[in-house]
Amino acid sequence: MHLGIDVGSTTIKVVLLDEDKKILYSDYQRHLSLIKEKSAEMLEKVKPFTKDEKVTISISGSAGMGVATECNINFVQEVYATRVAAKEYEPDTDTIIELGGEDAKILFLTNGLEVRMNGTCAGGTGAFIDQMATLLGIGRDEVDYYSKKSKQIYTIASRCGVFAKSDIQPLINQGAKVEDIASSILLAVVNQTIAGLAQGRKIKGKVLYLGGPLTFLSRLRYFFDQELKLTGICPENSLYYVALGAALSPSATQLSISECISLIQSYSGKGNFNQLSPLFNSDADYKSFVERHNKATVEAMNPKSYVGDAYLGIDSGSTTIKMCLISIDGKLLLTRYSSNNGDPVQAVTSFLKTLYTEFPYIHIRAAASTGYGEDLLKTAFKLDYSLVETQAHFLGAKFFRPDVDFIIDIGGQDIKCFKIRDGAIDDIFLNEACSSGCGSFLQTFAQAMGKSVSEFAGLAIKSHSPVELGSRCTVFMNSSVKQAQKDGSPIEDISAGLAISVVKNAIYKVIRAPGADALGKNIVCQGGTFLNDAVLRAFELEMGRDVIRPNIAGLMGAFGAALYAQKRAIKEDLKSSSILTEEELDEFSHKVTNINCNGCTNHCLLTVNSFRERKMISGNRCERPTLKKDSKALEELNLYKYKQELLYSYLDRESKNKDAKSIGLPLALGMYELLPFYYTLFDELGFNVVVSGKSSRSVYVKGQGSIPSDTVCFPAKLMHGHIELLKEKNVDMIFIPCSSYNVDEEKGNNHYNCPVVAYYGEVIKANQELGNTKLLIPYLSVDNKKHFIKRISETFGLNKGAVKKATEKAFSALEDYHKKVCTKAEELITKARNEHRRIIVLAGRPYHVDEETNHGIDRLLTGLGCCVITEDSISNRVPKDNVNVLNQWTYHARLYDAARYVATQDDMDLVQFVSFGCGLDAVTTDEVREILRKQDKIYTQIKIDEITNVGAVKIRIRSLLAALEDRK
Repeated sequence: MHLGIDVGSTTIKVVLLDEDKKILYSDYQRHLSLIKEKSAEMLEKVKPFTKDEKVTISISGSAGMGVATECNINFVQEVYATRVAAKEYEPDTDTIIELGGEDAKILFLTNGLEVRMNGTCAGGTGAFIDQMATLLGIGRDEVDYYSKKSKQIYTIASRCGVFAKSDIQPLINQGAKVEDIASSILLAVVNQTIAGLAQGRKIKGKVLYLGGPLTFLSRLRYFFDQELKLTGICPENSLYYVALGAALSPSATQLSISECISLIQSYSGKGNFNQLSPLFNSDADYKSFVERHNKATVEAMNPKSYVGDAYLGIDSGSTTIKMCLISIDGKLLLTRYSSNNGDPVQAVTSFLKTLYTEFPYIHIRAAASTGYGEDLLKTAFKLDYSLVETQAHFLGAKFFRPDVDFIIDIGGQDIKCFKIRDGAIDDIFLNEACSSGCGSFLQTFAQAMGKSVSEFAGLAIKSHSPVELGSRCTVFMNSSVKQAQKDGSPIEDISAGLAISVVKNAIYKVIRAPGADALGKNIVCQGGTFLNDAVLRAFELEMGRDVIRPNIAGLMGAFGAALYAQKRAIKEDLKSSSILTEEELDEFSHKVTNINCNGCTNHCLLTVNSFRERKMISGNRCERPTLKKDSKALEELNLYKYKQELLYSYLDRESKNKDAKSIGLPLALGMYELLPFYYTLFDELGFNVVVSGKSSRSVYVKGQGSIPSDTVCFPAKLMHGHIELLKEKNVDMIFIPCSSYNVDEEKGNNHYNCPVVAYYGEVIKANQELGNTKLLIPYLSVDNKKHFIKRISETFGLNKGAVKKATEKAFSALEDYHKKVCTKAEELITKARNEHRRIIVLAGRPYHVDEETNHGIDRLLTGLGCCVITEDSISNRVPKDNVNVLNQWTYHARLYDAARYVATQDDMDLVQFVSFGCGLDAVTTDEVREILRKQDKIYTQIKIDEITNVGAVKIRIRSLLAALEDRK
């Protein structure tokens, strides 16, 4: 007989085969990190079949190698095992998609074996689905049940489990149906697998679905079928393919089941982790630490003995609600920190009713809200003020340390860090690509070990040898913790190791600090996570300096909002708050409805919160649904909108050569700069010119299966969708020029294109199936007219004279486009100055004009009352000058000149788009920041990819605008 054991990240599978390779016995169970115990239990059930005689035994699986090596049992690599089983039981398989607890794989079996696996992130795996089910309050098996009833799909990030929570929690708060969210989660897993793993190779032929999630979730298989446009097969015993492959191994070890159990029970697994120095060397060391931090305390007083004015601050987070009521001299009267249970309105209602009933002699003079639910609560309860959460945290920090120059706030799902310069927020860091190391990260592990967060933190203090766990993806870290448990590490060492991981993630992944001096000298730590003494101590040890942690670290947003309410009320001589009275609260009602916005083609699903005579709209990707009719003029103060109108006009043009051969121009990457040029060129040359269309999420999904790299920038990923659009339009040929050089604007040392923009045609050629459509990727550059005319003539077999004439008209059209942009910019600047508005130069590359790429950040800015212009509309306003770097990229040269111009204008500031995956921005960022700081200007970057959190971007922009007001 032949025994195969598959020890995975979360489960153990055992299969026993007879000599004819038929299954005699199989079992599948979660091991809960108790690998030795669970293996012994499962193998005991095999004994009756073998009568404890020798059988061939092999071990496989992501957690099986250590066991096999130490126990001297044959190990079979799991990919190889899967392939062996597939060849035996489904020999004509072309592709295998396997999703496990924490890993995901695609195996291409045609023309040799090619394997794609997740490496740095465990988003889109079984553990991810488990986490999301927990968030929805349903069992993991119920995800499939609810998904079958869905009617609506939402966009959810699957790259990171905690970022997915950031997408899902607002949907829950807004009343989205569980069944719709369940389907959205499963589709997110499908998109993550195809885009993240297939990486350009088409999934086709006979496809096998393996692994727990694909076996148990029929709707997950359905969504894979829909996206891949095929019907995959979930074979019998799909859970056991790795174990089957191990059992079929020809080099298996011969043992009896009793001998195998004995060997596995002797497995120690020692020495897999490094040990770190303890957080505290002695009890006296810890006592001194506590005494020092107890000094940062805000005084509290008994609210029952207080009579008079008070100020209320409310911080509505994504999952929690925090409230602070302070006296006229800044003492704490009442506080509240609790889960919002998906309904922050009800939480505040309960608090206010308690306040009015039990403390009738306290008079609320002013109230302010902040946080994710800032606008919702201000509208619901008629609060007097609201402020962006970064300002609230800054005000709270200044109460404890007036000279604070750096604030770090680690919350449940996000990390925020602020640099302070000249009494105002100067720079902001947010966790943008990964959320490992937040409060929910520690909470997850505490719950898994049956401890409360406070108990778990207390254990870390007692640790003598913290386990070095690094700073990794939350789901992968789970595997590290399990391994540490298996190696015999005590829970206190694991707790301390996790606290150190949180700190390292914040410092080296979010802040990316080269050292302590880069942060500041007067540091204030905030957020509920820093109430964990182990995290706070780890931060001090890593930075090599003492910091301040207020005793209300978890309430600093609410406390800062209360201080703000006090400051504004005194300044404006406000005598009494407009907050709902006790009588109004008794009649208060809250109704939630969902509608689709028809303001543009996005058709955002809006959530309308109605409070008797007041309404508040959320779910919008831009400010259009919330603007009053007389405020729609704000939308016109947007040069991005004007550029979009100019470029999109080419989509609606009817070619004068309708019956001629059609040539497709994909509106992506370099074509966003040169569309007027190439459209005019080919129109004059007699082609029927077809432009792909506007970008959207659906366009991205169309092309995701052919994207060869998960780390290439989002604008490049979108190119694949535009190629699919052109294929659907049945064009004869698609034109993507490979251009090393851009138009020479004589701004720098050279005028290169970004390498991705310059040669992406080669990527399309190698990775995307075009059928009968011809792909043209000639090497040419528009900086050299003579060479350009020659190459176009050779590529299309056209007369040079005709090409020369068409080229001249093309350059004229491009020049006309740029003139229109500059003229419009002048018009907008004049209008903005007449209306005393801030002017934001929203800089980037030409493709950042794309609506799907920029996520509507331009409209967000105009909705906040700003005028938005582009870097290319003002970069010609300064004389040629050298910068302190090798200035050889066309678009960076524009950015330098735009920064130089902004530095001379009192009412302008600069915000820069940066695409994830672009490696050309580091030097540019430093130099642009230096140009602007010399003139006391504020500069920030907005990082853009397919999962950009627009809510976080809005926080950053509002913080900068508030900082500008502070500096005034």
